[in-house]
Amino acid sequence: MFPCINKEQLLLYAITDRAWLNGGSLYEAVEESLKGGVTCLQLREKNLDAERFLEEAQRLKPLCRSYNVPLIINDNVDVALKSDADGVHIGQSGGDIVETRARIGHDKILGVSASTVEEALEAERAGADYLGVGAVFPTSSKNDAENVSLSTLRDICNAVSIPVVAIGGITFDNVSLLTDSGICGIAVISAIYAQKNIQNAAKRLKAKAERYFGS
Repeated sequence: MFPCINKEQLLLYAITDRAWLNGGSLYEAVEESLKGGVTCLQLREKNLDAERFLEEAQRLKPLCRSYNVPLIINDNVDVALKSDADGVHIGQSGGDIVETRARIGHDKILGVSASTVEEALEAERAGADYLGVGAVFPTSSKNDAENVSLSTLRDICNAVSIPVVAIGGITFDNVSLLTDSGICGIAVISAIYAQKNIQNAAKRLKAKAERYFGS
């Protein structure tokens, strides 16, 4: 359904993390975020075994489809293929980009993390459809993430022709600091899923993202 991904679909990119839900339902949290206007969803499950990860992907796929939102699987090509998700996102250590593209074919979306211009250019050459660049601000979601300066973020956006999403420590209050960086959207976790009213948090973030990054 989404053989490639456009800038509009990357405006508000939500990444799941059940640690913020205090035992609540991931499905319900995702549905609330979709109601609020999330434009792309990445299922990130660092602590589930492959079987449960696949089950979550299979549950969320029809939900995302009902909102016409791509479902991206984090770092697990097998789960992406078995669940027939719309794509997969890999890090620099998450598997060879060329190999991943060969496995998923050209009918699925491939996102790649990058933190330097060199990594970004290599990912684009290898077949990435979009880049996730960060961490642009300090973040508790990924303790080993190195910060990417605003100038490096701009340089990456200027160097590649594929869409770039900023990630890492982004909140409602600091989104405006990314203005004129060249990104087409923001990727967030706690800014949506750690909030008491997930739907409202997504709605407010999307409005702000449209203001600063919308075409």
